[in-house]
Amino acid sequence: MSRRFLSGSTTVLLTSMLTMVVAFAIWSMISPVAPQLQRTLGLTEFQKSLLVATPVLLGSAFRIPVGMLTDRFGGRTVYTVLMLFVLIPLYGITTAHTFAAFLAWEVLLGISGTSFAVGIGHVSAWYPPEKQGLILGITAIGNIGTAVAGFTIPHLYASLGFSGMARLLMVPVALSALALWVFTRDAVKSSPGTSRLEQISARRVRTSAQPTTPRERFWSRREVWLLSFYYFITFGGFVAFGNYLPTLLQSQLHLQAVDAGARAAGFVVLATAMRPVGGYLADRLKPSVLLIVAFVATCVASIAWSIGIHHMAVTTTCALAIAVMFGIGNGSVFKMVPASFPDNTGKATGIVGAIGGIGGFFPPLIMGAFLQRTGSYMGGFLLLAAVTVVATILALLTLRGPKNTVPLSTVPRHRHAHV
Repeated sequence: MSRRFLSGSTTVLLTSMLTMVVAFAIWSMISPVAPQLQRTLGLTEFQKSLLVATPVLLGSAFRIPVGMLTDRFGGRTVYTVLMLFVLIPLYGITTAHTFAAFLAWEVLLGISGTSFAVGIGHVSAWYPPEKQGLILGITAIGNIGTAVAGFTIPHLYASLGFSGMARLLMVPVALSALALWVFTRDAVKSSPGTSRLEQISARRVRTSAQPTTPRERFWSRREVWLLSFYYFITFGGFVAFGNYLPTLLQSQLHLQAVDAGARAAGFVVLATAMRPVGGYLADRLKPSVLLIVAFVATCVASIAWSIGIHHMAVTTTCALAIAVMFGIGNGSVFKMVPASFPDNTGKATGIVGAIGGIGGFFPPLIMGAFLQRTGSYMGGFLLLAAVTVVATILALLTLRGPKNTVPLSTVPRHRHAHV
């Protein structure tokens, strides 16, 4: 592989990852200051929850069309335009003084959450399949923007107020758009930096991984829905715990807000750090086996947490274990996506990412409902355990089934395919 190719691919990787950090921080900017906004705007508890959830829900749903646009127009253009567009609601929300106005601008601000679909599509085109688990895991470190928001937004709000904070955030967004346009480019099959042997090898791997599939059959492929379900659990759980863990810790263990927020940020950092580890392992092992391990471990930790929910040691141990498993699960799923859909990576990433993001919307509502009815979150954790049991069974059936598809049962040894 030529030095030029390595330089171009590395630049795309790093720029996309850093841009995702900025975008995820914008996507999560409301949650850390929601109590202050509640007091300022005179909101009810439901309105506050809606204020926090709106960017998550709509930012996830928008990943599907944005992923399709990435496939069609390329990651460089779509990513740059996306970041420039974010400047509009970021400035507009500074002019909002009512709940309705805030909600309207948040609908548009949620588009920053689609950066995941664009970033994965932009980077994956630059790397061969046998490296994509680790590489896409590194790209997804950009998810740590959620933790960055948790650490920085409250301080910026206290120093500058909401309007000053939002306007300051426009600076890194604009710089990200500039960096994407100046320093990255789209990978092409006939790129001068790609050798003829690499092009032939890539075609062989693509042919062996997935036969040409008519467009109308895309939605009927089981990989679309299985990967989406797996990501609904792993990434949805990551988003849900990242947003709701402070509330849970304050309610069940009576921690102070700052302490609870720091522990939640630690959960996000650990889960994000484990994502490239999961991708690296998925490059070398069967991704479905990694998912089975992740689901079983999550099930055990959820049951243990439900029993010892009022004990700090149990809560800390189980939360850290689940963070590790979610990170490994996320990395494994997105090793499978480009292998399953080499010609529609952006579209598939958008769909899987959208459903995964939506998975982060419902758990807080469910946990809150259990707390209101029973006075405890135990039922919510037991429900998580039950869902992971279902996912484990599906992964086992796929692994042992007669149809050994590439993404859901094994990863081909591409070094042999290259010979």
